[in-house]
Amino acid sequence: MKVIIDTDPGLDDAVAILYALNEPRFDVQAITSVAGNIGITRTTDNALRLVAVSGRQIPVVQGATGPLSGTGRNEETIHGADGLGGVTLPLSPNGSLSDATGFVAKRLMAEPPGTLTLLALAPMTNLAILARDHPEAFARVGHIIAMGGAIHEKGNAGPFAEYNIGADGLAASIVLGSGVPITLIPLDVTRRFRATLAELEPLRASGTPAGVTAAALIEAYFLGSARESRPLHDPCVMLMALAPELFGCDEMRLGVDLVEHPGRLVPDASRPPIQVAMRIDAVAVKRMLWDGLMRADQP
Repeated sequence: MKVIIDTDPGLDDAVAILYALNEPRFDVQAITSVAGNIGITRTTDNALRLVAVSGRQIPVVQGATGPLSGTGRNEETIHGADGLGGVTLPLSPNGSLSDATGFVAKRLMAEPPGTLTLLALAPMTNLAILARDHPEAFARVGHIIAMGGAIHEKGNAGPFAEYNIGADGLAASIVLGSGVPITLIPLDVTRRFRATLAELEPLRASGTPAGVTAAALIEAYFLGSARESRPLHDPCVMLMALAPELFGCDEMRLGVDLVEHPGRLVPDASRPPIQVAMRIDAVAVKRMLWDGLMRADQP
């Protein structure tokens, strides 16, 4: 599966990226960064470092430095000043490229229509700019699988908004209304996917760079003496791409509140239908994630 990962690493982003780079069923064409969790300089550097952990040669392309609307949100209290909870990753020998949306547009135009999937782990700013500035290329997107939103769950960026949608509601509104195939994975699913400290031991014992690094990142994702980690939001995107049968989706038509409760998803019959994950086999999904991180035969 040919994919581009759009991301703002971020602890859970980092685990998702390590999995994707260690999974031979993914043909990762590039990683594009967006400001998101911790600012564009840090998120881009973190993406480069994650590629260095994998030993792969994957281009990292810097994208939007801020949201289309509003001032964005800093999540340093969750992810740490470095975005990775203090987990030290190796320096990358490579630098990043610039103009993420231009890069993605060229890749889309070079591939047959419908064959490139965008795995979106961050605010949708890059995707919205792609739709706005390169509509012909954007129309060739095969599938967008995005972590974002809350349907029945409370928000984590206010009472109703999930962080990725709330950080750039205008961008999310553009993308969700675009008509390209979209699967959205909201907090209703991701909050059911967590890890215990004991479950990290097989990752550490695996000896693989992806497994050992992911164990350290997930351990940094615990809050105080909690029995379980914070939700492993972003890995769900990668797992949905490869094993949709482990999730249950409902068709919905959704708009984004940009005024009263910015970032809140609201039913809107005028919008194109999208698939929204509302169920997860968390045991099977965790097994799949762990197996991929512990895989010794890299792509």
